[in-house]
Amino acid sequence: MKIRKNDIIVVSKGKDRGREGKVSRVFLKQLRILVEGVNQYKKHIKPTQGRPGDLVTISRPLDISKVALICPKCKQATRVGYRFQDAKKLRVCRKCNSDIDSIIKLKKKV
Repeated sequence: MKIRKNDIIVVSKGKDRGREGKVSRVFLKQLRILVEGVNQYKKHIKPTQGRPGDLVTISRPLDISKVALICPKCKQATRVGYRFQDAKKLRVCRKCNSDIDSIIKLKKKV
């Protein structure tokens, strides 16, 4: 999977087109991702004996083909390529040719 948890993405299709968000969960077998604040729906919850009914907003997973990764260096929506370096497989931005994983690790340390 070319998009991982904690990546910043932009939605390219659907009702949330153009919105950005952070990936909170990845579903590998279904090829879907859950993004914070994107693809939200309202769900009615029936009242039970112990609690009243409610209207809850939930996020549903998006298909991986409807999103694009935002490069942390050039800040553009891009496709992801791969490069091998010392027997490690690194993700690479196709527009600026920089390593995506190394930039994300540097930002987490600071």
